[in-house]
Amino acid sequence: MQISVNGEAESIEPQTLESYLTTKSLLGRRIAVERNGDIVPKSQFSEVILEDGDVLEIVHAIGGG
Repeated sequence: MQISVNGEAESIEPQTLESYLTTKSLLGRRIAVERNGDIVPKSQFSEVILEDGDVLEIVHAIGGG
């Protein structure tokens, strides 16, 4: 199936958002995920099943002062 991640097309197997983030070494990092225009709370990463055509925006939180 095809999804878009930060504007780039990607072909993946059906999986949860948590599984996808794990394969990208992003789980546990300070990130925010938007799926089809809606913010996904971290508590729901394991419940969200990615679907064909989903559009993800993943941003990293960067600290500074």
